[in-house]
Amino acid sequence: MQILVTGATGNLGSSVIETLLKNIPAQNISALVREEEKIQGIKAKGITVFQGDYDNVFALESAMANVDTVLLISAGDQGDRMQQHRNVIDTAKKSGVKNIAYTSRAMRNRTTLAHQLMEEHFLTEDYIKNSGLNYTIFRNTLYMDVLPIFVGKKVFETGIFQPAGDGKVTFALRKEMGEAMANVLSNEGCENKTYKFTNNEAYSFYDIAKALTTLSGKEVKYHPVDISTFQERMRPTGIPEPMLQKVVEFNTDIKNGQEDEITNDLEKKLGRNPTTLKEGLKTLFEL
Repeated sequence: MQILVTGATGNLGSSVIETLLKNIPAQNISALVREEEKIQGIKAKGITVFQGDYDNVFALESAMANVDTVLLISAGDQGDRMQQHRNVIDTAKKSGVKNIAYTSRAMRNRTTLAHQLMEEHFLTEDYIKNSGLNYTIFRNTLYMDVLPIFVGKKVFETGIFQPAGDGKVTFALRKEMGEAMANVLSNEGCENKTYKFTNNEAYSFYDIAKALTTLSGKEVKYHPVDISTFQERMRPTGIPEPMLQKVVEFNTDIKNGQEDEITNDLEKKLGRNPTTLKEGLKTLFEL
């Protein structure tokens, strides 16, 4: 089986490839890479590399020749994400690819999302299911890796200010989700299944503050503020208004319970318990 990993040099794609190389021969792995300067590093692993992006249909066609399975790692929101996803899916079908896997998001209810960009994940899922291709959907929880960005560089001095209320998230490490995805792709193929990769516990920002306090020896408090107070605190930092709006929408979904569903899919596909919040924070904050 030939597996093509798109977005292969991103953090998630790199983790997928790292595990694939342990499970299957390098000659059975292909990679789609956007930046030319990153090609040699992937090639050195024995992987076949194609340069291109989701807007370049010719590059997609070249990369998908003789490929059985495509892992579509979701595009960023800088361009027309839905069209980019359709380009990958349509090209896969046209090229005779049998299987497609997609990195979606673990949200409880698509009809009540505050963060509307998340709806594009579900629209992509719908498009894949209607394509006739065999599929695997990986609904990944929010990366634990984003917590240093969420709580800010001065968290040990100022505490945590977020408009997330008592909401919880099943935070898991991106690297472990990539590992689990690679295990599924190399051992099971695409069997029209949807996996929800979450941690074995859901964590609030109170839990994050408590863990950071224990790890650092400095008292960290969580202050659940309203949206307007949060915006007033953030604007002086120079954060662009569209980014600030996204952060507010993320927090609103957390407050509304969109991110707290727990499954054991990640544990099963890793073959071990996922890294806990405390263990992850220790690494992420170098404590």
